[in-house]
Amino acid sequence: MQVERKILLNPGPSTTTDTVKMAQVVPDICPREKEFGQIMADISRELVRIVHGKNEDYAAVLFCGSGTICIDVTLNSLLDKDKKALVVQNGSYSQRACEVLKAYGMPFIELKQPIDEPPSLKEIERVLADNEDIGYVYMTHHETGTGLLNPIREVGALAHEYGAYFITDTTSSYAMIPIDIYKDNIDFCMASAQKGIMGMTGLSYVIGRRDIIEQSKDFPMRSYYCNLYLQYHYFETTGQMHFTPPVQTIYAAKQAIKEYYEEGEEAKWERHLRVMEAIHKGEDDIGLKEALKREVQSGLVSAVRYPDDPNWDFDKIHDYCYERGFTIYPGKIEQKGTFRLCALGAIDSEDIEAFWKVFREAMEHYEVEIPVRYV
Repeated sequence: MQVERKILLNPGPSTTTDTVKMAQVVPDICPREKEFGQIMADISRELVRIVHGKNEDYAAVLFCGSGTICIDVTLNSLLDKDKKALVVQNGSYSQRACEVLKAYGMPFIELKQPIDEPPSLKEIERVLADNEDIGYVYMTHHETGTGLLNPIREVGALAHEYGAYFITDTTSSYAMIPIDIYKDNIDFCMASAQKGIMGMTGLSYVIGRRDIIEQSKDFPMRSYYCNLYLQYHYFETTGQMHFTPPVQTIYAAKQAIKEYYEEGEEAKWERHLRVMEAIHKGEDDIGLKEALKREVQSGLVSAVRYPDDPNWDFDKIHDYCYERGFTIYPGKIEQKGTFRLCALGAIDSEDIEAFWKVFREAMEHYEVEIPVRYV
């Protein structure tokens, strides 16, 4: 069975292969069967291996939900009493971490940094040196709202130097940008199946150090459903998720991981870079300008500034492209008109070349000047 192919240039869910889609069509099964538990155990081991972790050191803890559930889980589960969190805030997704901490009434320092360049390591170290009670440092690896890539290896090293854990949100970099959990000084990272592994929405996972997870059983419990140790311990002792898992989504994840290894880490990253190169070429040909300098971008997201043209209307351009099989996505830079083009999913450079033909048609249809005009 073939499914109509859509090219999603939004930051997730991503375009998937038909084999991943079809992997969800399976006989009904009770998720408490040992057979299904084995599938989850296999997936967990492979998720650790993707970031070059050893399963005796790290565990992948599965959760049912979108990527934000992992932000919630790590932040509320890993802060001991009399400790506070440090959040390096330089984008919409690190801002979300601050909102989670506020919702729980947890103590934290919000270190605001520019959204268009990497954070200051000196500023981060200053805060760590001035606050001996910081339990963990939290930073987004790839700020999907802008495409900014943050220096996780360096910040992780600083966190460890001052006796803190390092947690990084790798939701939009995991299984795309090569990550080595040891070399990058990561204690905890996270992702969702619909992003880097190119699976389906509904399964997310925290990958973290077993010794710290074990220690966290004595930390204050702030959530029952979103508690890392409870979910980890239940799976370790029963082979099952604590609560009902997203069964069909897990079958899709199994197939997606198989296809990840068939393509290979380096080949997959090279493909993403090839896609972004095609995105940049199309922008240059039309005269579109980006919100960030290319040297600080991740290679996965391009935040494009709206043209200064009275005929420009994002919704109209979006709808024109959508009707022809291409999805573009609004930006997340506050008070700045941007849209995003993302190099995620099962796509390649020829898909981007086809997209730019449609995008140019849309601009011409709505009489937006080409080359694009900026004041």
